[in-house]
Amino acid sequence: MRREVEILNLLGLHARPAAEFVRCVHTFQSEITIEKGEEKFSGNSILEVLSANLDCGSRIVLEAIGPDAEKALERLSKLLVEFREQEEAGHV
Repeated sequence: MRREVEILNLLGLHARPAAEFVRCVHTFQSEITIEKGEEKFSGNSILEVLSANLDCGSRIVLEAIGPDAEKALERLSKLLVEFREQEEAGHV
């Protein structure tokens, strides 16, 4: 399964939200990848997530393959929106 999302928080997916994203990925059985342009990055690796340079406005495709793929994509997409809300509240 695949889902296109946009990075909305002004600081992008910097260290703290990237770490939270990876922790969330680890709660699912599915394999999660992030596609940005022609490149693919493992959602399981903080180093790969950070190296994707997910700045505000970046459009990415989340891909999940496995038994809980739909649930994983739903939660991870929602988490990316929550980062913007946390940022606006001064928590990120």
